Order: sequence, then C-alpha cells, then structure tokens
Amino acid sequence: MRTNAPELGPGLLVDFLNTLDVEDDADQLADDAGLRRWAGDHGVAPGERVRAQELRDALREIVDGAEAPLPELSLPVSSGPGAVGLTARTAAEAALASAVVLQIQGKLARVRLCGGEDCRWAFYDESRNGSRQWCSMGVCGNRQKARTYRAKSQALEA
Repeated sequence: MRTNAPELGPGLLVDFLNTLDVEDDADQLADDAGLRRWAGDHGVAPGERVRAQELRDALREIVDGAEAPLPELSLPVSSGPGAVGLTARTAAEAALASAVVLQIQGKLARVRLCGGEDCRWAFYDESRNGSRQWCSMGVCGNRQKARTYRAKSQALEA
C-alpha cells in the first residue's frame, strides 16, 4: 500500500466508477474485502462500504447526465499560505475529491459511461473535440455500428 496521498483526477475517479462492471454483473464493492482491495491498490483507507457504493452509484448517474443526490460526505480541507487543498483518506473521499477537482478544472464532463447498453464502462474522453461515445471503438463502437447497420438493413427489407 502506498503511503503518499492518492493522485486525484480522472484515473482514480474512472477506476472508482468501474468498481461496478455492468457487462459481467460484478461489483467490487459488494463486500468489505473487495473495498479493502480497491482502497489498498489506490493508497487510501477503505472507509464504509455502503457509503462508497452509494457514492459510486450517484457519481455514475451524474457522469451519465442525470441529477443524483450525493450521500453526505465531508472532505477534510487543508490550507496553507495562499492555498487550499482537499485531503482524501478513504475510497469514497478520494473519489469525491477527484470529482470536485475535475469539476473545478472544467473536465468532469469528459468522464463518461460507455454508450454500449451492455457495457456502461466509465472512461475519460481525451479526444480533441470531446465527443467520444464508447469505452473502446474496437469493441463497443463496432458492436453499436453493427447493430445500427443490421437494423437499417432489416428496415429496408421490410
């Protein structure tokens, strides 16, 4: 486990959102051991599992364009001469702090859920124009294009 503070930003937030795998119907936060593993891999304390799940689910709704109430969490704030900082000790605090930092930077809208209905994997859109729709063009993008093509072909045949 790392002893330094977690790197707040898109990587940590995307990893946290992806603790729910819709395609495989797997939830890394389904039990305390899973939360401990995830938190240990990211250099934070686990915190309360249910609160982490609630926050993850609310953040997934928010990055998907819906309004969702966030569970009550407090982020410890530190200050110094001319500076204010967020201190994240638990998994939920680190994810929330990452979302706050990205919002302040105007980059939270680039965290998205894959447009593939059977995927919904979170990703950070680094494209120049910010229009990426799928986690992977090679997998989910191709699946969607094939579905669209088949639907158009069937409509023409009817």
